[in-house]
Order: sequence, then structure tokens, then C-alpha cells
Amino acid sequence: MANVPETQYAVQLVGPDELILNKSKEVFRPGRHQILCRVEAVGLCFSDLKLLKQFSSHVRKSSIVSGIDPEVLKEIPSYAPGDAPTVPGHEAVVRIEVVGPGVENFKPGQRYLVQTDYRWLPTTGSNSSFGYNFEGALQQYVLMDERVITSPQGESMLIPVSEELSASAVALIEPWACVEDAYASTERAGIKKAGRMLVVADKDNPAINCGAKYLGVDVKDVSNVSETADGGYDDVIYFGCEPEVVEALFAKVAANGLINIVLSGGKFARDVVTPVGRVHYGGIRIVGTTGSDPAESMKTIPGTGEIRPDDKINIIGAGGPMGMMHVIRSICQGVEGVRVFAGDLDDNRLAALTKIAAPLAKKNAVDYRPYNPTKEKIEQVFDYTALMAPIPDLVAASVRSAAEHGIINIFAGIPAAVTAKVDLDAYIEKQLYFIGTSGSVLEDMKTVLAKVESGRLDTNVSVAAVCGLDSAAEGIRAIENRLIAGKIIVYPACRGLQLIKLEELGEKMPQVAQSLNNGLWTRKAEQKLLERYEET
Repeated sequence: MANVPETQYAVQLVGPDELILNKSKEVFRPGRHQILCRVEAVGLCFSDLKLLKQFSSHVRKSSIVSGIDPEVLKEIPSYAPGDAPTVPGHEAVVRIEVVGPGVENFKPGQRYLVQTDYRWLPTTGSNSSFGYNFEGALQQYVLMDERVITSPQGESMLIPVSEELSASAVALIEPWACVEDAYASTERAGIKKAGRMLVVADKDNPAINCGAKYLGVDVKDVSNVSETADGGYDDVIYFGCEPEVVEALFAKVAANGLINIVLSGGKFARDVVTPVGRVHYGGIRIVGTTGSDPAESMKTIPGTGEIRPDDKINIIGAGGPMGMMHVIRSICQGVEGVRVFAGDLDDNRLAALTKIAAPLAKKNAVDYRPYNPTKEKIEQVFDYTALMAPIPDLVAASVRSAAEHGIINIFAGIPAAVTAKVDLDAYIEKQLYFIGTSGSVLEDMKTVLAKVESGRLDTNVSVAAVCGLDSAAEGIRAIENRLIAGKIIVYPACRGLQLIKLEELGEKMPQVAQSLNNGLWTRKAEQKLLERYEET
């Protein structure tokens, strides 16, 4: 390991809202089953900001509860659960520098895209992840363990990539894959096999008997919902319309569980406190019917979260980095007849988005309409709403503006414990569907990588600024304050590189700016940047 230093620059999160630049963090030496990688590039993400604010209370920062021997975890110095300092950064491309003596599947020099979600290693309320309870990529070198990054099916979370792609284009596959997962994820449209079910009815509700007939199960009277286990049921079916009862029942739904509300002709007659955060982080789903047959509710569940032909799509927070990706995907997905409304409160962000999106919309014959809701009232109902801002009130507002059979994609990571007051009467009458996903799976990454390698997608259209580790914390604060309309790419090799917007390159780095393509980041521009810092 002659070429690997003893210490390195690293951005560390040491407590809630406490981000530091450690200029002498230890470079861990790989153990028997471990690999040491050099980080080529890492994108900053709004999720980094959520981790910054929540720290140990973030569902992915907590300890692993199963799936791996605790003694193995003790051998991994980059495992950083709970209050332990961690290194954020999960949108990464890395190159292997050193492998441990027991590593057989990796060799120095190989280049990989990092898949960050370890879904077979659950935490309380979520799963383990690179950049959360395992140190991430906002450092020059990162240590990974084969026993962590290999799924039970034998799939590695390191995906080989060619030398032909820029590091930025590869790093940005991760956020684009999260967008892909939001639409491609499949939805359960029936009772979970071998699952646990809870059936509850309002007292003297006559629908309970016919409900039992529809379900084909025996129904046992429960005197008090509080006697049942929180988070203990894959399917919860409620016959009734008492707001307090359904509010209590939400707590009974397990991760990835379904609650089916059978109104039997009744109404809640007030907004219901609804766990919208758990739709995103817990994967819970909510359906209902105004009638008495719970099977009718299940018929409204879409097969996937994909946009549909002729959908009128509203992307709220479209001017941000992730919103831009949703807009571009909707425009370029090839679904006939869609209309894309892109809403944002910031005119500058909207202008930056439109510069990229409008030509793509013209090319794909898609009706694209940007708008600022503070300046323009949109008198529309929407078939599909995608929420980029983690604001619970936006979920409630989306129910009001939804068309019948509308899908509301809660993409923004509203914290798992956060609720919103939702008009569930309207939600059920319109047969709406909340969907939400967190992270991505390996197939999503491979799908997006294939698009990039074939030239069908240029993830570099998302790049708005670049910096080194010295200014990564400033970059995260820029995300917090909505100062940059696009993605920020951090190059750990560029020590001393300050945060620079692409439009500033002409003045600060003209040789790099000459390699932009109509103001957009390119592989050639990246090479010029890296060459500049190799010289210094």
C-alpha cells in the first residue's frame, strides 16, 4: 500500500447539524474480506441534508437488527451506526486500490458504480445503507466489506463501469436510479400470502359479517384496538368511518403493509391524521372503498408507479435537482399523450430547468408547462402528482387537486414519524393511491446505466456545480438554502477546489469552461478539471 496515504481529507457528520472537514482521518487498511476504494466522484443529495438534520434518529443511521453476524460488524471500522461519526455521500463512483487477502472477486484498478441500499440488512424502520450507518464517499478513500456489499443471492452492490464514462455521469446514476425506482417498483394488489391480518369493525357495523364473507375468514371481536401489536400486521382491514379508530390502526400496519378502509356508505367527516412519512420510508399503502366489499378497494391498486398514457402530471418542486430528473424522465419516457406541469417557487430554478427540459419536450412532442404557484394559479386536476418537497401539507393539497384514479408519488423523504391531516373521504371517493419509495435496487441502477452507456440518457444534464471536499459542506448548505438549481459533484482529488457553479467557470476556469457543451457538464470538461489539479 505504498501509494495509499495514512490519513486523508474526509467530511464527517459528528452530531445533529454538525458537519466537519477532517483533514487527518485515518485511511483504514482492509481486513481479510475488505476492499479499499479511492473515490473518483460523489454527488451531493438532499438526503445528505436529511441525515445531517436527523443524525442518529434517521432510520438508516440506526443499528443493524438482523441479517449479519454481530461479530462480523465488529471487524468493520467503517460501520458507524447510532451516535458514531459517519461520512455521508452515497452517489459515488470508486476505483479499487487494495483488497484483503480473502477477497477473490475484486482486483485493484477496477472501477465501480456503488449501489447503496443493503435491503437484506434491516434497521428499525428501514435498511442499512452506504453513506448512513456505513461510511460513505465524501472522503478520498472508503473501506467496504464483501460480507456487507454482497446480497444473500450473491449479487454484489458494486457494478462494473467502463472507462469511457465520466465519473460524474456514473455517480449520478444513483439518484437517477432512485427516480427510476419510484416509477418501476411493483405494487402488491392482494392479501399478503402467509402474512398477518387484522380486521376491525366499528361496533354494530353490519358490514363486518359480509366483509367476513368476502374475505373468507373467521372474524374475532376485539374489544380494544390498543390490545393489538403496533407494526404487527401486513394487512389491516377496517370496516367503519371513525377517524380516531383509523388513526390508531395506522400504527398497526407493518412495513410494506396495506390498510384497506371500507367505509360502508359512511364518511369520516373530518381530515384524518395520516402517516405520510411511512408511505416513503415504511412502504405502507392505503386503499379504500365507499362500499362494503374490501375487494373493491384492491382493484384500484396500480401494478407499478409508472406514469400512464394521457396522464396530466404535476411535479411539485420541479426546479430542484431531483425534480429536474422527474421532469426529464416524464418527458423522455415515451408514454403517449402525457402533459408535464413543472411547479417551483424559484423563478431562477425554473429557468434553469426549462433551458434543459423545453428542447427535450419539443423533441418528444410532449406538452411541457413550467409554473410558479405564487404567481400563477393552475386550474387543473392531475392524474399523477410527484412531490419533491418533504412538506406534509403538500400531500393533503395533492389529494384535493387529484383527478379520479390519481397517483400521488411521495418521492420526497418526509421523516417516517411525520403525519399530515388528509381528506380521506376524498381520497377514497376518488380512488386515489399514495405511492412512495426510498432508494433504489440493483436492477434500477443497471437500467439507468444501460441508458447512459447507450447514449439514451445523459445524466450530466443534472450537473450545476463542482467542488472539492474542502467545500462539500458548503455544497450541502447550498442544497439546504436552495441556492443551486441542479446537482453538485464533489471531486476528492481536487484538493482546494471551491464550490463553483458551471456558469462561473468561464471567469474562474476558462479552459474547463471551453469544454462545456452549451453550458452543460461533459466528460472532456471533467478531464480538464482533473488535469488542472494533477498539475497542482
